[in-house]
Amino acid sequence: MSGPSLDSATPLRDALAGAISAITAAGCETPRLDAEVLLADVLGVARGRLLTDGDLVVQGRALRAFQSAVRRRAQLREPVAYITGRRSFRHLELDVDPRALIPRPESELLVEFGISLPAGAGVLDLGTGSGAVALALKDERPDLHVGGSDVSAAALQLARENGRRLGLNVRWLHADLLEGIGEQFDAVLANPPYVAESERAGLAPEILRHEPGVALFAGPDGLAVIRPLIAALTERRGVGVVALEVGAGQAGTVARLMERAGFGSLRCERDLAGVERVVVGER
Repeated sequence: MSGPSLDSATPLRDALAGAISAITAAGCETPRLDAEVLLADVLGVARGRLLTDGDLVVQGRALRAFQSAVRRRAQLREPVAYITGRRSFRHLELDVDPRALIPRPESELLVEFGISLPAGAGVLDLGTGSGAVALALKDERPDLHVGGSDVSAAALQLARENGRRLGLNVRWLHADLLEGIGEQFDAVLANPPYVAESERAGLAPEILRHEPGVALFAGPDGLAVIRPLIAALTERRGVGVVALEVGAGQAGTVARLMERAGFGSLRCERDLAGVERVVVGER
């Protein structure tokens, strides 16, 4: 079926209704929100304007772009953030694409902990992905000496691009866990892979088809990365505090591993859903 001509125009309410219908039929959880975000992005306006400006129309190239975006969302179940290429995190607008996971609100707990560190502390965001946690820390606490590391060179390049565009001075390190990282940090924050292989089938298509599996899956119990990370921290006596994002039901096991590695004052921070999401330990 051929698309509309460049001169064709559709009233905004009709364009939205058609998009919501298609996205709903695809089984997406938030069809109205998705459609509004995609349309606002195509038109280059704030989402709120869609609700207040009854004279807006969608036409020409914008109409074609919107139809393409809706197809990607509905037929391919591509995440909205990958379609628009952007995701808000804390006070920042980050570029995102399939090189790294889309930043989640849960990871803001790592930032909340990081901004409580003493003045001038050195902090490593291990498994930085798009650079979200490291860049948010540097943005909100310019006095901190922030590093971001990742085993994926592609993800690290995305983080560098975000740092350059935002003008935030973070040191980027290509490393597998702590291997090859010579400099000392006072604190390590990490959002490592923690999804068990047994949970793969239950993931939404948006995640399973489009986000990088290397940043998601971690063996039969989801701890195949966390265990060696904690073991590596045992030898890093200069690291006085660690905060690890974990999966639902993993906090108790991770806390015990951290205790055996010499960390005390253990506590778990819950996310907005009440899940024990970040385990913090000090020594």
